[in-house]
Amino acid sequence: MVTVLTAGHVNWDVTLRVDQLPEPDGEAAIRSQRQSGGGSAANVAAALAGLDCESELIGSVGDDDNGLLARRELEATGVSLDGLRIVEDAETAVKYLLVDDEGEVAVLGNDGVNEAVEPGDVDPARVRAASHVHLTSQRPDTAARIARIADEAGIPVSFDPGRRLAERDYSAALERADVIFATDREVEAMLADEFPDSDLADRTVVVKRGEDGAEVHAPGGTYVHPGFEVAVVDTTGAGDAFAAGYIATSIETDDVERALEFANACGALAASEEGARSAPTAAAVDDFLATRYGPEGVYGQTE
Repeated sequence: MVTVLTAGHVNWDVTLRVDQLPEPDGEAAIRSQRQSGGGSAANVAAALAGLDCESELIGSVGDDDNGLLARRELEATGVSLDGLRIVEDAETAVKYLLVDDEGEVAVLGNDGVNEAVEPGDVDPARVRAASHVHLTSQRPDTAARIARIADEAGIPVSFDPGRRLAERDYSAALERADVIFATDREVEAMLADEFPDSDLADRTVVVKRGEDGAEVHAPGGTYVHPGFEVAVVDTTGAGDAFAAGYIATSIETDDVERALEFANACGALAASEEGARSAPTAAAVDDFLATRYGPEGVYGQTE
């Protein structure tokens, strides 16, 4: 078993299914409501556990009821919470997710204490004990410290800075990252020049495009996968499932195309279910790919 250490936000999500995302001065009808754990770091850790990877988590929650629920849900998936900080007399971050009939998502929320982990709170021994470190949105200085410890110990680092990339200076962590996950818009925020002349040309940059698949720019070349057509129910957490699938596969093989295909399958299956914790198991992904490729094998290879 491989230990992947994820670091970043741990939230509690309230998902509201609505008939449409409201316009300014508009109104939407709520069709249903559900609650579950969320936060990119927690989502990736839970997804990795479902893909048969040992996963640990660095993050923070309050000592309130939502924090207790978030911790119980993560423990049930098999994620180690030894690195999770519980802040006394504080509120766990809550995100309200509006999901329309097309599966598109809008997010409202308070940050709570999901960034209570400061650089000095990071245990270097915990980071050095991991086989892979995955960073998500969090305090830039904390992300930088974790990335530095891992990099100096020769541990691969991946980073998915998320939608707030343009508002925060993650340059120190990005400089240490071996693999960077981002959307097209986030890539534009990072780049001064186009590939292959950018400062990221010596790293692997995985560009997530949702239902349009993904593209990988790596030192060995560029790889594209168109994704899979599924009935989209909820895109919340699909990007986190994608990242978990890519990480889990790339730990086992240097085959970028295989990792990209597996990651897209994880994202597609997650988007076909409700909630941020809908990432599939490894067996479910294998079955999904087998139905797509038929008797020639899961990855298009003769068995």
